[in-house]
Amino acid sequence: MPSPLANVCQALLGLLVLALWPGSATAAPADAPAGGATAVAEGGAIDESPLPIEAVQAFPDLVWTGWTPDVEGTPNPLRPILLTHAGDRSGRLFVPQQQGAIHVFRPDSAATKVFLDLTEKVHYADKQNEEGLLGLAFHPRFAENGEFFVHYSTKTTPLTMVLERYRVSKDDPDSADPTSGEEILRVEHPAWNHKGGTICFGPDGYLYVACGDGGKQNDPFGNGQNLQNLLGKVLRIDVDSKGEKTAYGIPDDNPFVAVMAENGGKPPRPSGVRREIWAYGLRNPWRMSFDRRTGRLWIADVGQDLWEEINLGAKGANYGWSLREGNQPYAPTNTATGPGFVDPVWQYAHDIGKSITGGNVYRGKKLPELDGCYLYADYVSGRLWALTVDDATKRATANRPIPHDREGLPVLSFGEDEAGEVYFTILSPDGRGIYTFRRREEAASSPHTSASRAIAAASSPSASEPSTTSSPSQPR
Repeated sequence: MPSPLANVCQALLGLLVLALWPGSATAAPADAPAGGATAVAEGGAIDESPLPIEAVQAFPDLVWTGWTPDVEGTPNPLRPILLTHAGDRSGRLFVPQQQGAIHVFRPDSAATKVFLDLTEKVHYADKQNEEGLLGLAFHPRFAENGEFFVHYSTKTTPLTMVLERYRVSKDDPDSADPTSGEEILRVEHPAWNHKGGTICFGPDGYLYVACGDGGKQNDPFGNGQNLQNLLGKVLRIDVDSKGEKTAYGIPDDNPFVAVMAENGGKPPRPSGVRREIWAYGLRNPWRMSFDRRTGRLWIADVGQDLWEEINLGAKGANYGWSLREGNQPYAPTNTATGPGFVDPVWQYAHDIGKSITGGNVYRGKKLPELDGCYLYADYVSGRLWALTVDDATKRATANRPIPHDREGLPVLSFGEDEAGEVYFTILSPDGRGIYTFRRREEAASSPHTSASRAIAAASSPSASEPSTTSSPSQPR
């Protein structure tokens, strides 16, 4: 187990490498108050007025094929771990369950269809509930090649995440070929928590993979700052090519590839630094997404003792964990908030929430007042917000609450459809686990689908009480 001195050395190594990399990005500094949320607006106060938007249940009558609310008398809450689309103009939505089944449906469907069932391959247990099927991404050319990718913890090897490629069935566009699985990457973890898990394609066509620090408290193995492994990182790989020893290619402009090239193949680093790394210094990046208009990557990182944070993606960025939490030194492994660390664009303290759930930038048409807002939540406190960041200064100008009528709404994840409308998913004992947003005045005469009734319908004591056995990313 590395000592704090070893962690410092790893951080200094990263800074030295980045110093040689032209164009490595830094974020605007965040001014951290003693408690509460970080106010980072320049020349003015943060707008924290509640939005006239509310959360409303989407698809309340949808039947989840193959799912039952209990198994042999034991509650079996629906765990819709994300929502996405195939980008093929079909209008279909894809929702994986954390246990391994991927559902597909259209907005007017009465029931889902199981697109691919990976439950025999995926390891999930309620007492180890940061594992399971955590990522799904469709190839940018899915309409042509039928390829998609999954990221899950495997039953074959304990504590191991596997990235696989699958293909759609030749006979049925609503079914995948279960025999087409092809392993791309596997990453061993030291513990069952802090998996990250999101996979998403960037506007450059490369696949970005969020990897947590591997688990346990305090990052005891120093993985966040260790450039010789893939834990605590965002990876960037080329799934359309292969390397000499890998089932994927590594883009030539990944930060550490470029540094090596510019220094005659002899960068000031030990051998074995992983060229897949695009950014590092993360604890548990629970949900990341690209803004479909600007191409900017947003990364929400779950904190441990004091701070939850939101980061803007930047090539070669070091976000500081476990030398820092948020923009503050982290004990017992801290050094200082020295140069080279990229500050979060927003952070909030644990008197506000204790487990951030990252979301999406709204680019839909139904709610133009949300255009450009990053929608996110906190799993433990159940709060929802819309964060606005100035494009020029990279500073937050607004963090507006989205009211709802229930305490402790357990938001697992966010997602968007092809039109850019944003949804979020919750741990749901009755299967009504998908929500979306609308203006509050639009709910006036619809008691059956009002936000208050919809949210209440999904509530239960086990779902509304924060617990270490019900959160996919609750800090430990």
